[in-house]
Amino acid sequence: MSNKNLGIYIHVPFCRSKCPYCDFYSQTDDKYIENYVVAVCRDLEIWGKKVDKTVDTVYFGGGTPSILSTDSILKILGAVKGNFKVNSPEITLELNPGDTTKLDFERLHFNGLNRVSVGAQSMSDSQLKVLGRRHNVSDVKEAVNLLKQCGINNISLDLILGVPEQKNSDIDNFVNFCTENDIPHISAYILKIEEGTPYYFNKSGLKFLDDDELADFYTYTCQAIKKCGYEHYEISNFSKSGFESRHNLKYWNMDDYLGVGPAAHSFLNGKRFYYPKNLKAFINDAKIAYEESDLEKEFIMLALRTKKGLINEFFKKKIGYDLPNVYFKRAKKFEKYGLVKCSADSIKINESGFLISNAIISEII
Repeated sequence: MSNKNLGIYIHVPFCRSKCPYCDFYSQTDDKYIENYVVAVCRDLEIWGKKVDKTVDTVYFGGGTPSILSTDSILKILGAVKGNFKVNSPEITLELNPGDTTKLDFERLHFNGLNRVSVGAQSMSDSQLKVLGRRHNVSDVKEAVNLLKQCGINNISLDLILGVPEQKNSDIDNFVNFCTENDIPHISAYILKIEEGTPYYFNKSGLKFLDDDELADFYTYTCQAIKKCGYEHYEISNFSKSGFESRHNLKYWNMDDYLGVGPAAHSFLNGKRFYYPKNLKAFINDAKIAYEESDLEKEFIMLALRTKKGLINEFFKKKIGYDLPNVYFKRAKKFEKYGLVKCSADSIKINESGFLISNAIISEII
């Protein structure tokens, strides 16, 4: 089930302001940052004594990781390197473009940071306002220029699909910016109205795309990105060859990863566990909680999100036995609609099925 390598995810639960569509765990009170950094380093030391694996990816996610100071990021990285074996790691930081000038990227790059995921979301100032973002298009351009000047070329840009008033030309502008600036990775997420967010309470006041419009928009976006030489390697992710997110692939391949920070989840030696969504509890040494897992179904669900799909060889290697025939039988129902492709030893969802993948996967499992 497990392998010798490990990814480490650091959840940074701070934001300067909450975006109206976001339901990730974070808070805007930054007075606890110093205590939080101490707690992360404490837990990395504890885990380092328990886990004998080599770290090959580190990912700072959030929240807004770029709200941390350069020193705080380096302190956490130092705790990783000081407590684990580390080998040629991919080290990623999520960046809000409005924070670019607050961080010393030359120093960060010198100390191992080699990948940055920029939360651009759009290359339209009016749409960024609708999304409640605190940056503008010129901030995105400035961020990309600065990262490249500092020697960081492995850059990913986030794009949100389905923003009210968004047009195909907005997608073209975004993709053109990525190709002109040699951005090797794009993550394109469909805007979802999550319960309890400001968007949820104000949904009648905003003109969101209906399901058919969203389907057309998603298809157009996928085609526009692929035309520019990107491979659609996971439902929401596109990359130039060799620039897939090594860390995120751990999630989809069900490889081992350790999450540290409030609300961070882990999958280690076949067990899933998480820290509670409570910053003060984390600072005060909160205990992790384990969750029940159906590894067979989880592996199928995650594999079907990827371009390569569900392959019996990898299923058997991970789960210990051949993929049961019942899954092939259920998947074949979708083949006649062009949504799924089955072979003797694999099942994969075609791009035309990606948009309704949740429904397809739930039927298969």
